[in-house]
Amino acid sequence: MSETAYNTPIRPGGETPHAYGANVHVLADPWALSLLARLGHEDTGTSTFHRLLRAAYRRLLHAVTGELRTLTVTTPTRMAALQPDAAFHGTAIDAAQPIVIVDIARAGIIPSDVFQQELLDLVFDRYLRVDHLYMQRRTDDAGRVVGIDLTGSKVGGPVEDATLLIPDPMGATGGSIQHVIDHYKAHVEGTPRRIVACHLMVTPEYIRALTTAFPDVVIYTLRVDRGMSPEEVLQTGLGDDPRESGLTDTQYIVPGAGGLGELLNNAFV
Repeated sequence: MSETAYNTPIRPGGETPHAYGANVHVLADPWALSLLARLGHEDTGTSTFHRLLRAAYRRLLHAVTGELRTLTVTTPTRMAALQPDAAFHGTAIDAAQPIVIVDIARAGIIPSDVFQQELLDLVFDRYLRVDHLYMQRRTDDAGRVVGIDLTGSKVGGPVEDATLLIPDPMGATGGSIQHVIDHYKAHVEGTPRRIVACHLMVTPEYIRALTTAFPDVVIYTLRVDRGMSPEEVLQTGLGDDPRESGLTDTQYIVPGAGGLGELLNNAFV
């Protein structure tokens, strides 16, 4: 595998060029890519994995806050005791905007917790909510998958004008995220201001599926994995060749990280 998309030196804080469209954001960040390299290494155990996962999602959230509403504020500082006009004038996150974080159990538990704890520093408590979705495949008598069961899920109310954040580490086929978005559109009252899917890694297949089904949904990711592509495709820019692929026949991501849900819970069954 001779991937070239990440060979060029990159400047932290920017985005990696691609041809996936304006609603897809692939961060260009050596620090985050280094975290992912360690996170997916076979020598990384559960305790280290938890720390790396939280760090990666803090970095991702810093970029995702670009989707939130901002306003111009004037905030006096402690220096006002000495200098009456000492105040910060500038842009800040609007602390009175509704935000709903969607925890997709089980891989989304820690990412959603990171988002909640970090955003509580920016917005008023009453405007921030966490919903919990428990998704199980429904099968027929022959074992064929016929749908998704959301029994036990907890959605805390309407989503009118809310920014809906879905922090799910791996975007493989897009099937789970599509079910989540379908559920909110069909069964939850209100229209979100914006829906933002937030991932560590995604495949080209995921991007194609989600942008086709929901052109208005915004995607943020730290990395696009296309390791099952033909060798010549890996020499092209991200999104330039429709033959891009990052999935095996059994829908595992390559290079991926391997069994994040298992490692997250130290449960390999």
